[in-house]
Amino acid sequence: MAHIVVLGAGLGGSIMAYELKDQLRPEDTVTVITKDPKYHFVPSNPWIAVGWREREDITVDLAPTMAKKGIAFKTVPAAKLHPEENRVELADGSSVSYDYIVIATGPELAFDEIEGFGPEGHTQSVCHVDHALKAREAFEEFCKNPKPIIIGAVQGASCYGPAYEFTFILETELRRRKIRDQVPMTFITSEPYVGHLGLDGVGDTKGLLESEMRAKHIKWMTSSRVKKVEDGKMTVEEINDDGSVKAEKEMPFGFAMMLPAFRGIKAVSGIDGLSNPRGFTIVDKYQRNPKFQNVFAVGVCVAIPPMGPTPVPCGVPKTGFMIESMVTATAHNIGNLVRGKEPDRVGTWNAVCLADFGDSGIAFVAQPQIPPRNVNWSSSGKWVHLAKIGFEKYFIHKVRKGTSEPYYEKAALKMLGIDKLKATQKG
Repeated sequence: MAHIVVLGAGLGGSIMAYELKDQLRPEDTVTVITKDPKYHFVPSNPWIAVGWREREDITVDLAPTMAKKGIAFKTVPAAKLHPEENRVELADGSSVSYDYIVIATGPELAFDEIEGFGPEGHTQSVCHVDHALKAREAFEEFCKNPKPIIIGAVQGASCYGPAYEFTFILETELRRRKIRDQVPMTFITSEPYVGHLGLDGVGDTKGLLESEMRAKHIKWMTSSRVKKVEDGKMTVEEINDDGSVKAEKEMPFGFAMMLPAFRGIKAVSGIDGLSNPRGFTIVDKYQRNPKFQNVFAVGVCVAIPPMGPTPVPCGVPKTGFMIESMVTATAHNIGNLVRGKEPDRVGTWNAVCLADFGDSGIAFVAQPQIPPRNVNWSSSGKWVHLAKIGFEKYFIHKVRKGTSEPYYEKAALKMLGIDKLKATQKG
C-alpha cells in the first residue's frame, strides 16, 4: 500500500488527484493538501474583472467531489516540505507523511519585487479571482472619471496570454460603455516583441497581435522594465538589446493591470537539489526530481529554463495542455512505481491556447510548446471567443464531476479539429 500526497488543488493539482485514482492500485491512497477548498478557473479571471462573470460561475467546491472519488482532502496550507523525511509540515503544526508526493502548488506572485506594485499597491491583477474582483471595483470607479490605461506584464513574468486577453477585453468593455474615445491605452511588456509570449512566438502571433493593437488604437512598449509604481504614475525603463537603459518614462494612468513575475512558494523553496534559485521545482523528463526520486512536480511550479537571452528577462509559460501532459505522465509513472516498474511516460508539452479578446480572439497550437516545433499554427476570429466560452463551461463541469479524462485534449480535438494531439509518449 502506498500513500501519495498532492500538494495544491488548482488546475494541475485537482486533475492530478483524479488521474492518480485511476492509475493506482485499489489499496493505495491519495491525499490532497491545499490552502483553498475551492477551485477557480483562472482563465476566466479577466471576465470577472469587467463584470462578465461572477465568482460562483467559475468556482468548484472540491470537498464533495474529492470525497466521492475516495480522496482525502485537507484544507490547511503547507508550511514546509521535508523531502529527506518524506513529510509535509502544515501551518497548523501537524504533518502528513507520504510515499510519493506531487508538488502542484502553482506560483507565489512576486508583487513585492517592484515598489508600489500589485493589488496592495497601485496596480491590479487577474492572477486570482480575489484580485479580479478587486480589479472590478477599481474599474467601476475608473469609468466615472476615465483616464489613460496601462496593461501588460513586468520583467520576469512568464504568463503573457492573460495580459493580452485583458487588454482587448477591457477595450471591448470600454466601447460598450461608449467611453473608449476618452481612454488612451498602452500595453507595456518585458517581451522583446509583441506576441513573443515567452515562447519566441507561435505561428504569426506577432503579426496578429500587432494588427489587433493597431486596429484598436492601442500603443505598445516592448523590452520594458517597470522601475516603480506610484499613485497614478508608472516609471518604466525601455531597455536596449545590450541591456542598457534606452529611455526612462513616467507613464500616467487611471487604471493599470500588470502581471507579476512568479516564484515558487516558500514551503518548497530553498531546498538543495529540489528547487532552483527562484523556488521552482527541478524535474527530469518523467516529472520526477533527480535528487528526491519520490518527489514529482506538475504545473506552474516546475522549473523550465527561458527560451534564450532577452534584453529584459522573460519566463516560459506553462499552458493548460502542457500542464495536462505533465499530469498524465506523472500519474502513469507513479502507477508504474507502486507496481515495482520504472517510469516510462514523458509529457509532450504541447500547447493549445484560446485567447479571448471580448468579441474575437486568437488561437494557437504549438507541438511541442518549446521550439523547434512540428506544428506552429495560429489563427484569429470571432470563433475563438465562442470557443473560449464553450471551453470554460466544459472544463468547470469536468472538474466538478471529478473525471480523469484529458480535458484540454478533448476540448482541443472537439473545437479545433486537431488530430493526434497526444498528452504523453513513451520516454
